[in-house]
Amino acid sequence: MAAPLSPAPSSALRTIAVVGLGTMGTGITEVLATAGHEVIGIDISEAQAARSLAALEASTARAVERGRLTEQERAAALARVRTSTALAAAADADLVIEVAPESYEIKQQIFRELDGIVRPEAILATGTNALSVTRLAADSARPERVLGLHFFNPAPAMKLVEVVSSVLTAPAAVAAVTDLALELGKEPVAVGDRPGFVADGLLFGYLNQAAAMYEAKYASREDIDAAMRLGCGLPMGPLALLDLIGVDTARTVLEAMYAESHDRLHAPAPILKQLGEAGLTGRKSGRGFYTYDAPGGATVVPDALTPTAGGSGTAGRPVHSVGVAGSGTMASGIAEVFAKAGYDVVLAARSEEKAQTAKARIGKSLARSVDKGRLTAEAAAQTLERITPAGSYDAFADVDLAVEAVAEDLDVKRQLFAALDKVCRPGAVLATTTSSLPVIALARATSRPQDVIGMHFFNPAPAMKLVEVVRTVLTADDVHASVHEVCGRIRKHAVDCGDRAGFIVNALLFPYLNNAIKMVQEHYASLDDIDAAMKLGGGYPMGPFELLDVVGLDVSLAIEKVLHREFRDPGLAPAPLLEHLVAAGCLGRKTGRGFREHARR
Repeated sequence: MAAPLSPAPSSALRTIAVVGLGTMGTGITEVLATAGHEVIGIDISEAQAARSLAALEASTARAVERGRLTEQERAAALARVRTSTALAAAADADLVIEVAPESYEIKQQIFRELDGIVRPEAILATGTNALSVTRLAADSARPERVLGLHFFNPAPAMKLVEVVSSVLTAPAAVAAVTDLALELGKEPVAVGDRPGFVADGLLFGYLNQAAAMYEAKYASREDIDAAMRLGCGLPMGPLALLDLIGVDTARTVLEAMYAESHDRLHAPAPILKQLGEAGLTGRKSGRGFYTYDAPGGATVVPDALTPTAGGSGTAGRPVHSVGVAGSGTMASGIAEVFAKAGYDVVLAARSEEKAQTAKARIGKSLARSVDKGRLTAEAAAQTLERITPAGSYDAFADVDLAVEAVAEDLDVKRQLFAALDKVCRPGAVLATTTSSLPVIALARATSRPQDVIGMHFFNPAPAMKLVEVVRTVLTADDVHASVHEVCGRIRKHAVDCGDRAGFIVNALLFPYLNNAIKMVQEHYASLDDIDAAMKLGGGYPMGPFELLDVVGLDVSLAIEKVLHREFRDPGLAPAPLLEHLVAAGCLGRKTGRGFREHARR
């Protein structure tokens, strides 16, 4: 039997072996060596060990150039690293971190051999992000000393480390590696043993949906990636991220998640298998969803799927004046965007008073832009002059483009489109800013469905660069071209998508948010740990619960219900916890309480 595990501060974990010197293993080696630890890098391939050392030398040289290390610190760090092709080199290690390929057979073989090599008090950690830590621990002669230590790529830059306990793991082992993570300048998050843990458990379902969306030819790879970067502020689009992670790696993680959850959201999209079996595994092979300048390269190069400039060639209808229907924040923001771009804007509401209030809101927004130096006082005044408030939609009689931005209610919007049909001149483009309702239902409320299209702006409209252009099966080519031309003039990035619930952004974003709620509901992880995991491990600007409280829980629930009705997928059913909070009136920041308490505005 293994010796009892005594508490070990991270200072006791001086010598650390890293088994597997791929990209992740090399990154972990760099983190440990630059923090002062003796590191034994082990790989069965001498050539891979040599490549790892070369990569380590190049990476630390860049750190010197960027002022993160001195030359003396770099030399000392490199001197602390030695490599071997034999596991026996780990004999004196205090901690062994295994980052071999995601295979039970390979990892179990490594742990069995380590059982006969390392000292009784040594801790064994697996870097898996897809396999069961409990299963690996149970196969070891020292299960109480086995845990998961999941770094994120690139390890030197990413702050998150998930510390994964099995039911067999001794608390002192968890404490020791948690202290080590803190010493390394990382943010450790304690999680239980289930495939994907927190960050990947949420991230890979979203990536899988994006792959399926592309495979279904619903939107182009460029538009999917741009939508999530510009609409959600993510550092990378999902398909580019899949290429970085590795298409084969992503499929392995999803297979493990699906085996446990049987949730269709985690059933790997067939395109992942097709690409993987063709050897198109992403950046490491030089081609995945995109094509790169070389295997391991990061520069995307044109290929057969790269869209050509010039669009469809259809000329759009001339647009000189714009009508915006609505008096809320979104309507005001959209009117401001068009007026800044030089369009004459009619801002119409149900009453003159509401329209004047909306224009006053725009005036305050422009004044803030002047105060912050983003706009001159003269430009602000000219922008405001271009906006004409009106208490009736009859004022839209001569506009070239009418943009509806009223309440997200199908009956309300249908009534408005019926009114616009009567008021607007023949040939005027009629656009809706709906984020979840079927555009075709609004088009059918008119006698000219060919003139109707979706223009989904994001809030706040003046700041957000994305517009989802939603074309129905009846939308005319020149209407579609008109909206693209207008988006270029107002300096927005237009992405094309079909008329189905959620379009691109919400269809990918809200299932991710819903899954985060389920994690809390199942007591798997806390709100704070999940938010930290996604910000530090995924580079998200906000954690899912921060975002839910900002969006509004009632709005989020409504979108989840629409997605569930549209796709009939049980995995899209709103989490009961979300429904309960909405029923209790806890709607987020706007009510002072959602998933967290907030100061009332």
